[in-house]
Amino acid sequence: MYKRILVATDGSALSEQAVVAAIDLAVLTGAELVSVTVAHLQPYGYFEGSMVLGQREIEANQRQVEMNAQHLVDAVKAKALGRGVKSAQAIVMTSNQVAEALITTAKNQQCDLIVMASHGRRSLARLLMGSETLHVLTHSHIPVLVLR
Repeated sequence: MYKRILVATDGSALSEQAVVAAIDLAVLTGAELVSVTVAHLQPYGYFEGSMVLGQREIEANQRQVEMNAQHLVDAVKAKALGRGVKSAQAIVMTSNQVAEALITTAKNQQCDLIVMASHGRRSLARLLMGSETLHVLTHSHIPVLVLR
């Protein structure tokens, strides 16, 4: 059925449910698992919503964000391998366009399913904050399994 499943995680309790479902599905179908998180680019200037920082502080902050992200996907990979998934990868994308990074990774990794959580925001909250899940749903060329 599925050969490569991409699971998007941000470390939240909701995304953890998506991780569990993706691992279960990978075990059931014998698929490989690709765990992905997107590390946001940190603002580096006053006009981007932050304090003015020196280049060293900016680089150190970005490295810390990327290290935390790597630990997150490494934990998913370890959990998947521990549950019997035949192959698992842990990928960190660095971008402020989460949905586009997920779609690009799914394409580059030749995944045939994306599994992700929806935070279930409604009305004004969704309008103001946007919905990465909705963006993936409407722009992905492969199936997307959304868990609420």
